[in-house]
Formats: sequence, structure tokens, C-alpha cells
Amino acid sequence: MTRNIRVSPRKLNLVAGLIRNKPASQAIATLTFSKRRIAQQVKKTLESAIANAENNHQLDVDQLVVKTAEVGKSIVMRRFHARGRGRSARVEKFFSHLKIVVAERAVVSDTASSEQKAA
Repeated sequence: MTRNIRVSPRKLNLVAGLIRNKPASQAIATLTFSKRRIAQQVKKTLESAIANAENNHQLDVDQLVVKTAEVGKSIVMRRFHARGRGRSARVEKFFSHLKIVVAERAVVSDTASSEQKAA
């Protein structure tokens, strides 16, 4: 989980959508070659989630899949921009939260798949 990322939730959600429900290795490759500015920070968060799964929960890294990539709103910094004739305009700088959950891919046994075919 990464909090208070300096990017709007709308832009972050575009990058998060690229990695949802993909294998972890494929998600890292996608983020590595993405041209979006925020992709490197999403990649860092994903690598942290993978390391936590491996070290804290003893999960197999090769079987990990990005289960969810949730994007949420955070604070909004408000600034002003001076305009002509003594007026001003409000500039809003949006921040986001990112939560990535990884889980092991469900290994379907041969007996379960053959039972489904028979039914």
C-alpha cells in the first residue's frame, strides 16, 4: 500500500488497470515499459507486495497474481493562480492512495477439471 501519491486518482487508475488480474512477472514487465510517469511508483509498490508475500507469508513468487489494484482519493492541495484584472483562479492538486493485493494462482487439479467435463 502506498499513500499520498502525487497524481490524480483518474490517471493512477489507468496504470492500475494495466496490471489487474495479471501474473506478477507480466505485471512488472508491463510497468517497466510503460511510458506513464506514475508507472515506476506503481512498480515499486507491486515489488513491495511481492516481497511481503514471499517473506511474510511464504508464497511462491512464480505463482503470484495481482488480485486487486485499488485506487482511492486522498487529500487535495489547493493553490491559487493569479489571473488578469486582479482576479485569481483555484488550482487543485490531487493525491491518491494505491493498494495492491497479490495472491497465489489457484492450481486446478486434473481430477477437478475432469469432473467438470463429465458433468
